[in-house]
Amino acid sequence: MAFDDEIPRHWHGGRKSVTAFFDNLSIFFPAGERFFIASVNAHRHLVDDDDLQRDVRVFCAQEAVHTREHLHYNQMLERSGVPVAAMDARVDRLLRFARRTLPRRAQLAVTAALEHFTALMAHLLLSDPQALAGAHPTMAALWRWHAAEENEHKAVAFDVYTKAGGNYLERCVVMLVATVIFWAKVAEHQVRLMSAADILWSPREWLRLAKFVFISPGWAAKLAPMYLHYFRPSFHPWDLDNRDLLDQWKAEYASMEVHHAT
Repeated sequence: MAFDDEIPRHWHGGRKSVTAFFDNLSIFFPAGERFFIASVNAHRHLVDDDDLQRDVRVFCAQEAVHTREHLHYNQMLERSGVPVAAMDARVDRLLRFARRTLPRRAQLAVTAALEHFTALMAHLLLSDPQALAGAHPTMAALWRWHAAEENEHKAVAFDVYTKAGGNYLERCVVMLVATVIFWAKVAEHQVRLMSAADILWSPREWLRLAKFVFISPGWAAKLAPMYLHYFRPSFHPWDLDNRDLLDQWKAEYASMEVHHAT
């Protein structure tokens, strides 16, 4: 995907704080997805199911492409003066610490937990047109593509974790810890990005962000109950069956490809 000069700096309809929220998430992806690939690959020898082995290969391939695209995205941010390198380095150090200190299966539990977050946020992107209303078409297409693929492979890390002997107590404890750390880092990044955009002390921009998160599209209220499903003993990622959204996105994507080809 081409991240050229035609993309405005505040590409989400000129809303600086909301643009910063999406940019915030992008900064996590390169280091995070390398961690996901490594944790799943470390356990693929335990997978004795041909279908799941195939899904693991697709998962790793998709996550590698996501890493590449978000590196390009983040380079665009860096060119505009966002301190991406320093923020990415902090995320990378945190995940390196996790690799050094956590048992391998606990690392896979972290991946399953964070994949639950990405799948839920991706579901909201695909299901609610308001999430990207007013966004530049290139950026909207990027986020919808990433959202679709996150939902396609949302159960892979969880299924591999189950094959590796993962248990209910471990995955719940890991999810609670991962939740605190992840959202603390999101808050830290949001402050840094809004400071870089010179809007840290702007009541207007904080209200815009609050409206996006809590009112329209109101991600917080929609995300919370879906997040809590993870703590059910019988939970599986495909309990939220959104294949219809994936089929709809694929049809739209195919139509766009035909349009560009002609």
